[in-house]
Amino acid sequence: MIAFQLVGRVLLHAILVGVAAGIVGSLFFAALELAEHELLLSLTGYVPLRARGEAVFSGADGGPFRPWLVCVLPALGALAGGLLTTKLAPETGGGGGNAFIEAFHHKGGAMRKRVPLVKAFASIFTLGCGGSGGREGPTMQIGGAIGSIIARGLRVGTRERRILLIAGAAAGMSAVFRTPLGAALLAVEVLHRDDFEADALVPSILASVVSYSVFIYFFGESTLFAHAPRYPFVPSHLPLYAALAVIVSLVAALFLRTMHTVEHTVRQIALPSWAKPALGGLALGLLVTPMLMLLGSRFDRPGQGFGMLGAGYGAAQIAITGATWMPAGWTAVQLLLVLLATKMVATAFTVGSGGSAGDFGPSLVIGALTGGAFGRAAELLLGDPRIDPGAFALVGMGTFYGGIAHVPIASLVMVCELAGSYDLLVPLMLCEGIAFVALRHSTLYRAQVATKRESPAHKDDLIIDVLRSIRVADVVIQGRPFVSFEARTPASSVVERIAACEWQDTFPVLSEDGKVIGTVDVEILRTTATAPELSGFAIAHDLMTTPASVSETDDLHRALQVLLDHGVRELLVTDGDGKIVGFLDESDVTRAYHEATARLEGAAQ
Repeated sequence: MIAFQLVGRVLLHAILVGVAAGIVGSLFFAALELAEHELLLSLTGYVPLRARGEAVFSGADGGPFRPWLVCVLPALGALAGGLLTTKLAPETGGGGGNAFIEAFHHKGGAMRKRVPLVKAFASIFTLGCGGSGGREGPTMQIGGAIGSIIARGLRVGTRERRILLIAGAAAGMSAVFRTPLGAALLAVEVLHRDDFEADALVPSILASVVSYSVFIYFFGESTLFAHAPRYPFVPSHLPLYAALAVIVSLVAALFLRTMHTVEHTVRQIALPSWAKPALGGLALGLLVTPMLMLLGSRFDRPGQGFGMLGAGYGAAQIAITGATWMPAGWTAVQLLLVLLATKMVATAFTVGSGGSAGDFGPSLVIGALTGGAFGRAAELLLGDPRIDPGAFALVGMGTFYGGIAHVPIASLVMVCELAGSYDLLVPLMLCEGIAFVALRHSTLYRAQVATKRESPAHKDDLIIDVLRSIRVADVVIQGRPFVSFEARTPASSVVERIAACEWQDTFPVLSEDGKVIGTVDVEILRTTATAPELSGFAIAHDLMTTPASVSETDDLHRALQVLLDHGVRELLVTDGDGKIVGFLDESDVTRAYHEATARLEGAAQ
């Protein structure tokens, strides 16, 4: 009954987190769209390339295109964001995913109360002024912080606070990306490379559904991307998907190398921390402005975006469905590859310099551009009309992020939710598996740990789990001669024989049929030394205490509990008939634990 009450309480708290994260996520989404419209579009004349379900506000454009302003505006936004994060909450710098993972593993699920506000405003300035990053990473941290704050207000324990942290992150992702099941799976899977937080799955799903419902109440129901009604499965295309997975893995490794190079370079520059995001923003402006002018004149779209600023979901959209202005043939492949390379470097400049922008969105875009270019090239080379570049773009999207974030299940489900069907399930499973192996030792989130065994959050759980997997019979040395007494053995003889024994700490007192009726501890030597008169008239029955014993079929977790409950260093081990088969002391338990964990660590490597 108590267990049901605890589960019900956690789920009720998860609903509360979902409502709060849904409202805050909706406000953040709307504020970000408004900032982008007023700062980027109105001031510079830049018109972002958008996915079908992305826009919230519509209105007049900003007039003529002002390239010089596009060049400096990302730096100004990043400077404002850098000042906020550095001065108020340094943990809100960067994408947000690492901070969420760090809070789970090393901070007991705790985040400061100021985090949601600081992260929101810093991201609005950075992304609203054109920073190349996504909004999902910030909402992951914002939602997680909301869960942590609610947990603190409800005065729950550390374990439940961690669960609500995860539920909040899932709710934040669900609100802005509109894939409720995928967001819930991502939140529980992204914490570990080879594991996931099963305890938080149901609360995360519940919070995610509630948050998604809140969002669509305000903005209506729609998927982020337009796509074909169906993507028929063609078994003969599986080798192409396998080749795509290899190429996506290579591009992902290059992206991570680029990101880490920028991070390392920025750390070496002698500038205040608050100014470094502005340096990344300036580099972004200098990179993107000439590209906009070049591509704008080439495709007769002056001032029009190509997905290089912001999250870039519009670039992913044209990789999936194409566009009326988009060229055909190899020119389309070249365009997608140019956008791919530019987006990769642009994101590294923004996020790698410490700008408050997410890495989730750009990762999906880069994957979609890779898949879209590959699909169009395959269609041209093979002349197969059944090849749909949009299918390859969607599979590339999921494979890229699933590989570098080690979330194959979550990214697979997300893409299926985006496509509105499970038509791409088999190609996704194949590609996710290949990328998971190929990118096993590369990661987007450095705070991620391999399994629960490496997480401080599960340190106590690991000890219990390991000890429960080992039986006492596997550790105890059987058949070893030991000292025992009959109930009527004189105390003087007891003391003499205990003093002569070199290895026992606990000495059994046996009945006439050989069963244990009590034990005499080695501490009796100290007692008789202070009261020598006891040796003259006492017997073993007078000196014995209740026996501390375990069965040979028990596990070491049970043995450890008995050791602690009786305050002894050694236990008797008995068989099914209650007769002694050996002894187990605390050093045996410790040694067995260390040997088992060493084997597990070796297997993990």
